[in-house]
Amino acid sequence: MKTKIGLEDTRSTARSGGFTLVELVIVLAIISLLAGAGIYMLSGTLEGAKEDRVPEDIRAIEIALTRYESRNYQPPTTEQGLQALVERPETDPLPERWTQCMEEVPKDPWGRVYEYRQPSERSGKSYDVFSLGKDGVESQDDIGNWKAEQVSPAS
Repeated sequence: MKTKIGLEDTRSTARSGGFTLVELVIVLAIISLLAGAGIYMLSGTLEGAKEDRVPEDIRAIEIALTRYESRNYQPPTTEQGLQALVERPETDPLPERWTQCMEEVPKDPWGRVYEYRQPSERSGKSYDVFSLGKDGVESQDDIGNWKAEQVSPAS
């Protein structure tokens, strides 16, 4: 009798000692589905965060442009661009009292430099600063230093 009891104990222990391959595959499938759903849900959030960052970058650029303008009595030209905030311009009109206003010109969340135009076409200021947005083409979805209601349908 002792032999039978010993064999039965060994068999029951072996069966309850781990997971079967089917159980592991099911658990991995569930984890994969949850991870995929999470990534899908975050993709929209990340795009929204990119669009939310643009106005803050533009405000920082405008502060630097204000500093530049206060020292040189006019903003940089379109040709000089935002690079005039980082390096002394070499094209006319040459600034008389130039100082570096930014360490580097920031790039928009899509990896492109911000656009600069002086005189402005869309804002009430003397210049436009804007991102071409996700599509990278100048269009109505651009994000700039203007309010949406100021933009005419023709622009």
